[in-house]
Amino acid sequence: MRHRLLAVVCVTASLLTACGALPEAGSGRRTVTVWLMKDSASKEFLKRFTEDFERKHGDLRLDIRIQQWTGIGEKVQTALKREDKDAPDVIEVGNTQVAQYVDGGGLSDLTLESMRDWGREDWLPGLAQPGSFGSRQFGIPWYAANRVVIYRKDLFARVGIKQPPKTRDQWLADTQLLNSSGNQGIYLAGQDWYTLSGFIWDEGGDLAKEASAGTWRGTLQTPAALRGMDFYRRLQALGDGPVNADEEHPPQAGVFAKGRVAQLVAVPGLVQAIERTNPALKGKLGFFPVPGRTAAAPGAVFTGGSDLVVPKNTDDRPGATAVVAALAGAKWQTELARTMNYVPNKTTLAKAVAGEEGAAAMAAGAAQGRATPSSPQWAAVEADNPIKAYMTKVLNGSDPATEARRASERITEALADKGE
Repeated sequence: MRHRLLAVVCVTASLLTACGALPEAGSGRRTVTVWLMKDSASKEFLKRFTEDFERKHGDLRLDIRIQQWTGIGEKVQTALKREDKDAPDVIEVGNTQVAQYVDGGGLSDLTLESMRDWGREDWLPGLAQPGSFGSRQFGIPWYAANRVVIYRKDLFARVGIKQPPKTRDQWLADTQLLNSSGNQGIYLAGQDWYTLSGFIWDEGGDLAKEASAGTWRGTLQTPAALRGMDFYRRLQALGDGPVNADEEHPPQAGVFAKGRVAQLVAVPGLVQAIERTNPALKGKLGFFPVPGRTAAAPGAVFTGGSDLVVPKNTDDRPGATAVVAALAGAKWQTELARTMNYVPNKTTLAKAVAGEEGAAAMAAGAAQGRATPSSPQWAAVEADNPIKAYMTKVLNGSDPATEARRASERITEALADKGE
């Protein structure tokens, strides 16, 4: 899940003056430069945050600059090497991107602050783990989003399903029942590897593991990972999703909008696209967390989202950490979650989205969330993803163990290649 995040409110002197946030000349305030990603937060949210922060920190002024996701990796790497006044003091990065910046040696170690002041023990694992290396914390969780099951309430009621399933076995049974009504019980593309990852994690497996310091190996061939793939195969067979394509080919929102599909695994925001295509579905759609192996907890899911990092080359670490503390703290986490329908960075803040069905389902799943392996070379795996090819071959009847071993070998090769 590539990432998204922030937009800003007052990014130039004229805008800051209009917002009343620019300090008077000679006030002696230090400027903290913050890079946030486009669409991570609304303009109104950032206006409120800027005004509140500067009111509480009379010696600081915020200069929030909105960045585009396209090309952000190279731009951040360049910024981490710069020593000029325009270099950022705080940067929002995708949770799965932290590893590559740590590998370059450009991030500040925020372990002491996170352990002492920032409630590290309650962070969502899918945000915290990718930002942690050894016992050191470099990425501070900001917000999360993850997949849930979007479903047709009317089709569930028509076949007598009174409540969404809470176990994977019940999910299979309910999906078979939905098929009996003449509809497609679920639409699941054959190469939806993010969804597969959750099933593998549920079984105790992983996509890759660090065999020794800096050395990673693909692990799709393990018994646990094979069990996850087997469940995916059984679930995918209950629908008509293409086995040789992912969820974007064709876009699954359009497939669901045709009105004959009962379930879809996606982020809740996809409902907007579905309802724009088919307004007749408004009021008929609901959400539930991806079911787990037992009813004790939802299933594991891939957690996308953003972490906040502080470059080593900042000349104002106190100011930078003050910004991170505020953005990651309970007040503005709650505001962001309610404004943007994100999942807050702590399990203890899930109540902030309890009134939003889709966000509440995400929050329940996020408590079991994970992220892709924290190797700096993971992007090389996704660039020519062997997991997708592996899934298609298994769904077409090839031997899972053989194909898993071949895919794992390709993952291992990709993770060993540092482009040298």
